[in-house]
Amino acid sequence: MFYRDGFFWGMHLIWWAIWFVALGWIFFAPSGTSDAEINEDDPVTTLKIRFAKGEISKEEYEQSRNLLRSDK
Repeated sequence: MFYRDGFFWGMHLIWWAIWFVALGWIFFAPSGTSDAEINEDDPVTTLKIRFAKGEISKEEYEQSRNLLRSDK
């Protein structure tokens, strides 16, 4: 019935395309972690963020930074 006028074949191709896009999205989408989240574990980065927020003074920042750098 639908095979001769091409309607069925067109819908069939559309469904295959939808499945390929969905599977590609699942397997090739970037993961949830970013470089910014990974670098937040760095103590110097955390120290910089605290200083930028005003949680610590300039003297505390420099003292802590020097202490962290001397351990390496």
